[in-house]
Amino acid sequence: MKMKSVRIIALKKDRKRILEHIQDSSLVHIRHFDECENGFERVDTSAQLQQFERNAALTEQALKILDRVAPEKKSLLSSFKGRREIEPEEIGKIAASSVKVIGICNKICDLDKQLADSAAERVRIKTALAQLEAWKNLDIPMNTPDTANTAVFLGSLPKGYDNTSLSEALAAAAPDLLFEFEIIFSSSNITCLFLVTPKSQKETADNALRTLGFSRPLNPTSKTPSEKAKRFRKKDGELVRKSEKDLETLKTYARYRESIEDTQDYFVLRSEKYKVISELDQTKNVFILYGYVPEDDCEKLSEICKRAAPDCIIEYEDAEDDAPVKLKNNAFAEPAESIVTMYSPPSKKDVDPTPIMAFFFYFFFGMMFSDAGYGLILIIATTIGLKLLKPDRKMKNNLNLFRYCGVATVIWGLIFGSIFGDAPAVVYTMVTGKAITMQQLLPWPILDTQKDALTIMILSIALGLVHVLAGMCCKFYVCLKSKDYAGAFFDTGLWMTMLIGFAVLGAGIAAGEILIKIGAGIAIVSAVGLVLTQGRDKKGIFGKLFGGLGSLYDITSYISDLLSYSRLLALGLTTGVMAQVFNMLSTLLGTSIPGIIYMIVIFLVGHAITIGLNALGSYVHTMRLQYVEMFSKFYDGGGKPFEPFSLNSKKFKIKNSNDQ
Repeated sequence: MKMKSVRIIALKKDRKRILEHIQDSSLVHIRHFDECENGFERVDTSAQLQQFERNAALTEQALKILDRVAPEKKSLLSSFKGRREIEPEEIGKIAASSVKVIGICNKICDLDKQLADSAAERVRIKTALAQLEAWKNLDIPMNTPDTANTAVFLGSLPKGYDNTSLSEALAAAAPDLLFEFEIIFSSSNITCLFLVTPKSQKETADNALRTLGFSRPLNPTSKTPSEKAKRFRKKDGELVRKSEKDLETLKTYARYRESIEDTQDYFVLRSEKYKVISELDQTKNVFILYGYVPEDDCEKLSEICKRAAPDCIIEYEDAEDDAPVKLKNNAFAEPAESIVTMYSPPSKKDVDPTPIMAFFFYFFFGMMFSDAGYGLILIIATTIGLKLLKPDRKMKNNLNLFRYCGVATVIWGLIFGSIFGDAPAVVYTMVTGKAITMQQLLPWPILDTQKDALTIMILSIALGLVHVLAGMCCKFYVCLKSKDYAGAFFDTGLWMTMLIGFAVLGAGIAAGEILIKIGAGIAIVSAVGLVLTQGRDKKGIFGKLFGGLGSLYDITSYISDLLSYSRLLALGLTTGVMAQVFNMLSTLLGTSIPGIIYMIVIFLVGHAITIGLNALGSYVHTMRLQYVEMFSKFYDGGGKPFEPFSLNSKKFKIKNSNDQ
């Protein structure tokens, strides 16, 4: 769609109203300049932006907490639903309640922090109880002091001892030391003990114990270990009760989820609006807004701005080469725009590939998925989704994409005689006892992906040739549009005629000698033309000649491209074979009641697996054929997507706005 550069000049008192109308309309891609015009300045909105972004982040954090402690019950189809519509005046109500909602978000975050602190404290208590477990038989405080005549040592050694081995170790470390001890706990890697010595030998005992790796308890108290453990358990119980109470309180805030979501959207919208304000060139009384608008929407934009501010001035000019790109296609092609933008939006010199690509995308997807039953499921599921869920434009296009793919799948499924594999033939055989094939059952001739594999392979490559030639036709058009006539006729046209010549030559092998001669003649003339023209940029007669001869090597690339279309057969064959295998497995137990139940379960599960795997494979490989085989022939991309200043909200959209 052709773009126009727009400049809107209006009084500063009308700024709020104009920006709101433009944001509602989603018509203008705001243009940013590094410097403002002479005599103008820009407003610093960083403080407001920080506040809005903090509030939006706070609501996001609160919603994540609620999703964790009180998950919202959602149906499988909820992700396809569109945003909730609200009346324009509801924005004012959301703004008025935003202070209250932010307070609720703060309470949610505070409660979550209390829960986290309680959990961390319980971990510390658990660790302390584990440390006290070894001392549970000690009946004196762990910080028992020395007496008048004795020195007290209470601690642990990093090795397992019994009474004999510990006595020997102490005697070896200090032969003259007098001591008495009691082992409180002992295991393979630790010994907890209580030891006393004459106070006069305290230093000797300290040195001996240090030699053995003695360490005192980290946090000794005036209580016995059992009393201390009892206190810890009591505190742990209190924390459990507090956490349960805090969690229940936190869950009650789930009723504010929708208000929090609306408030989050409100602050996001405010943030985007103030980002635009910071980019406006302004004086005390006037402001200027620069942007891009689709040419078809210029009149509509003028009406919107004049309605918001009758005195405003709107100026349009032809957009520059770096203007953003907005695709515009009919209802058939529009769903495939996402495939193009996923690769890259077209640049100004490109042709929009969507209309041609859309047809081939649906066509090839259907050929790979290739089952009329599966295609019918796609059509029904997407139609129900479009009718009941009222999705936004993006999701609506995705559903339409797969609906058209479903139509193509039904057509190819009927051509290949595949309806849930060979399910009709299997059911017929079970009911009548007479074996029958889908070819015998269906009243029209079919192509069997197993028996007619060679025919389908030839058809796949022929369709691939048409696809590649369509891409080259686009390249031919792009060259003519840019007045590169040599590139159009020599670099593209001659290759097109050569490929057509080879196609006619191949057809002649099956149809007759006349086509062989015609095809060979076209190919030879094209090859001579390539040799004479492809080295035209080289210097010297030999450089031009060898450059032209070398270009013929590119035929191997085209052959490789055409062979890539064999995946049309491969994916179609995979879908049919998997479906038939599950049909065969479902009949193993016969027609008894258990057999019927088994058949239904295997049929449903098996075909669900087949649909999931082959729909994904068909989607991925169809995109590959577009990107690698077709786009490489003519499409550069690199355009900047049209991103209008709009109500970029997650949960609601204003009724009757143009925001999609």
